[in-house]
Amino acid sequence: MPPLQPDQAGFLLHTVFLPGFKNEHRITKTVIAAIPPDKSDYRPDEISKTALELAWHIAATEMRFMDAVAAGEFEFTPRPRPDTVKTPDDLNRWYTENFDQRIEKLSQLSNEHLAKIVDFRGMFQLPAVMFLNFVQQHSVHHRGQLSMYLRPMGAKVPSIYGESYDAAQARKAAV
Repeated sequence: MPPLQPDQAGFLLHTVFLPGFKNEHRITKTVIAAIPPDKSDYRPDEISKTALELAWHIAATEMRFMDAVAAGEFEFTPRPRPDTVKTPDDLNRWYTENFDQRIEKLSQLSNEHLAKIVDFRGMFQLPAVMFLNFVQQHSVHHRGQLSMYLRPMGAKVPSIYGESYDAAQARKAAV
């Protein structure tokens, strides 16, 4: 396969990855918002992350990957959840603020920068822009896990790619 050309990398960023990433961000925020604040420590078993820990993992990983694309390399120092992030609403505020800043930075990268090969722990060497697709898939995977926590916590599952059962029930009740 020939290497990704800079103009192709720019096309992918602006036409595919940024619009998709923004849409997935919106959906992820609805799942995080559905976590009951008094149940954010729920975990389905002892080896699973709590709901808030899993939500943090999604948000923090997105920031790490967006930073890596912008910097042209990964930096792996631990990023603990800030003390100000204690509830799902706190996390959504942090997530939105940090996401918006990074999206702006990504949108200004040159095509040449986006096509530069970046190493991820010696396992993957991809053009920088391709890591946005990688992290989007990571987020969707973990968001699916998080959405499965909601009903056992007594919460409603929001619409994700189509109307959820809970959203349909709420719509019918509102008529």
